[in-house]
Formats: sequence, C-alpha cells, structure tokens
Amino acid sequence: MPLYEHVLIARQDLSNAQAEGLIEHFSTVLADNGGKVVDHEYWGVKTMAYKINKNRKGHYAYLRTDAPSAAVLEMERLARLHDDVMRVMSIKVDAHEEGPSVQMQKRDDRGDRGDRRERR
Repeated sequence: MPLYEHVLIARQDLSNAQAEGLIEHFSTVLADNGGKVVDHEYWGVKTMAYKINKNRKGHYAYLRTDAPSAAVLEMERLARLHDDVMRVMSIKVDAHEEGPSVQMQKRDDRGDRGDRRERR
C-alpha cells in the first residue's frame, strides 16, 4: 500500500485531550477503510504564519500512514467537514523516516547549522 504523511491543524480553543482525540478519530477512519497508522505525533499549539478562520494559533498533529488512496480521500473529506479541523495536508512518500519528526527533535539534535551569533 502507498505510504502517506498527514498534518492536521485544529482550532486553538480545543483542549489538548480533544486535539489528541482528533488523531484517534481519523486513525479509526483510516483503519475502517483498510489502512493503518504507522506512527502519530501531537506537536502542540503553534503560531501560524497567517490567520486561518480568524485564528492565529492551532493544534498541530502529524500522522504517518500506510493506507490505500480511497482511505486517504475519505479521511481528508471527513477532515474538511469536521468543525474543529482548519487544515489538512497529505503527502505521498516513498518511505517513512525512522525516529521522531523534525518538529519533535531538540534543537541540539538537528545537525550543525552553526552558531547564529557567530560573525565571520
């Protein structure tokens, strides 16, 4: 089956438990349609670059799935209809990366980017 990565943005006035409940809800939608969630992460409340539906912040959730395209289409359709979900983005990938996503890694572990204060 194809591999996908999804990012969901939910309204900022939800509690953390409600936002994580959305992950479980959409995981069951995928499972009911023949897919499975390989991994999921709750990234927390983050400030967005621009307002969406008069909200400056949102709860971010990340899902790695192994699902047929029909299951992904159904999940996206239900996410668009859900009142608490502001945006959903799905990307088809060749392989899932091991370990936590870049958002969950500590700044120290992201690699050598150099000291920003250092002047040449």
